Amino acid sequence: MRLSWTAFTELLRCTLLGHLRNRLALVLAVAFIPVWIAVARLCTSGQVVRIRLDAISTPVSAPASQAGQVASALGAITMVAGFIAFTETFQSRETDRRLLLAGYPRLPILLAKLAAVALTAALLAFYTTILLWISLPVRHTAPLALALAGAGLAYGGIGLLLGSLVRGELEGFFLIIMLSLVDTGLQNPVFNTLMDVAGVSALPLYGVNQLALSSALTPDIPWSHGLLSLTWSAATGALALLVLHTHRPSRPPWSRRTRVQTGRSR
Repeated sequence: MRLSWTAFTELLRCTLLGHLRNRLALVLAVAFIPVWIAVARLCTSGQVVRIRLDAISTPVSAPASQAGQVASALGAITMVAGFIAFTETFQSRETDRRLLLAGYPRLPILLAKLAAVALTAALLAFYTTILLWISLPVRHTAPLALALAGAGLAYGGIGLLLGSLVRGELEGFFLIIMLSLVDTGLQNPVFNTLMDVAGVSALPLYGVNQLALSSALTPDIPWSHGLLSLTWSAATGALALLVLHTHRPSRPPWSRRTRVQTGRSR
């Protein structure tokens, strides 16, 4: 137990340091989110639109620019959280393989990555909530922050899973971008005021989108919808754990050749 806790804390520290060294991730987190919110504010009209939210079962009237900023904030967090988790997981696969060969337990490796995803999602949600609070008359700040954190958790888990599965970095980036664009596009109230597309409730952002829009634009708070993102996070984390558990690391060819040559020399 003590060895597992030590391994977890050390791996968590290394994972967070890897995030800090990723300059592209830092630029996306600091600059991309406010720019994306500003673009939504400038490019969306102030015309009032009626939005149908399943979470509160009543139509909501709100300026399109306000609803667009909330939807854009969710989209920005999904991309940033997904990129950060995927990049770290993909680039550390060789290190993880060596740790497994050295005798490190598998479970602390994944738990450290999941904890890093949770911390990243919390920081992104805190930062984005401040930006929206400055730009919008937000009704309920805490539920909005919870919804933003849920979006980061959901796509951070997806990035973690893709980082464990795909063979190329470009493939992972493409999948994260496409999934995020489809998810946010179908649930953006500016483009789809009815939000009645079949199967939209099965997408990762459905619950947090309902919670975020309700918290920012209405006096109602549908807390239960915020838990839906935890289902996605738990599912992707479990799948990543399964991938790591079933993966049997093999020694690289050069190490096998070295052992053979050493045996022959003896």
